[in-house]
Amino acid sequence: MKVHVPAGVATGVGSLPHIDADAAAEFVLLHQPVLPAIPSLPMRSPAERILAHGLVGVRGVTIDEAGEVAVDVDRLDPLVAVALDLEHDAFGGLRAFLSAAAGRQGPVKWQVVGPVTVGLALAHRGVPPALAFDVAVRAVREHLLAVRQWVADALPACPQVVVIDEPGFSNVMEPGFPIPPDTAIDLTSGALAAIEQQAIMGVHCCAEGDWAAIAATGPTILSVPAEPALLEVAGHLSAFLESGGWIAWGAVPTDRPVGTASDRYWRDLSGLWCSLVQLGGDPVRLRTQALITPACGLALHDVAQAAQVLRLTNEIAERVHGQAVATRLTIGA
Repeated sequence: MKVHVPAGVATGVGSLPHIDADAAAEFVLLHQPVLPAIPSLPMRSPAERILAHGLVGVRGVTIDEAGEVAVDVDRLDPLVAVALDLEHDAFGGLRAFLSAAAGRQGPVKWQVVGPVTVGLALAHRGVPPALAFDVAVRAVREHLLAVRQWVADALPACPQVVVIDEPGFSNVMEPGFPIPPDTAIDLTSGALAAIEQQAIMGVHCCAEGDWAAIAATGPTILSVPAEPALLEVAGHLSAFLESGGWIAWGAVPTDRPVGTASDRYWRDLSGLWCSLVQLGGDPVRLRTQALITPACGLALHDVAQAAQVLRLTNEIAERVHGQAVATRLTIGA
């Protein structure tokens, strides 16, 4: 599936701090007009926390009022259907967005936790690894299928960009990881394949993940924090871009206070790109196959801080878009 998204467009990563779902939907449409990211709202409801959200409807899993996940191992069964309902409190942010965006014709983006991260969480709660990851695969697959259909029904003219969030990949190469790296790659690759004919698929990892392994899962979009650690996998990033992939650069940090001007973050991103070019990267592809995002979700910020992060993100995106257009004009001259 092809979705027309201009080079350098700004979008979000997922979570917002809003308690009012309608206000969150309007916030997204205001600050991300080209590619709005459907928000999850964990401060509104603990059921919208990343893990709770991904395990909704799984038999043997209960989520308490604080959003904590408890597991009855004896009731888990990967062959049992996952009971998903758009009216569940876990989908409050989604419902509000679908209502606010009625009639929209441009693309929309949404995010769901991936099978490696869900499987790890279940294993950490005492589920045998084989069962944990089998259940995770079923839960994520059915979540993807259900949400894609809900979005398609409500916004039939909106192409979908779907990103699987895999913070669990940050330790995939560490000793003691409960599954081999190749298995982890296959699990996420299978999740991407679930709806890849109907959506553009990506993978996001906020942590310093093994980016070579994450790229090997086969996404169209690689969503990464724009950090110097990426220089260690410069060759893999170059190969990913050369194959037609896009990189969503998390250019504005979300784990520390941010300034009021975007210049510093633009210099950091430009410096990272210069270093990648010195290591063999294509300066044209870096700009023309780029999206710009915050480094991670914004649920732990307040609304004013979230607005500032998105303003800075948009300012950097405008610069990237300008460079991408100039690059294309130069090539065509």
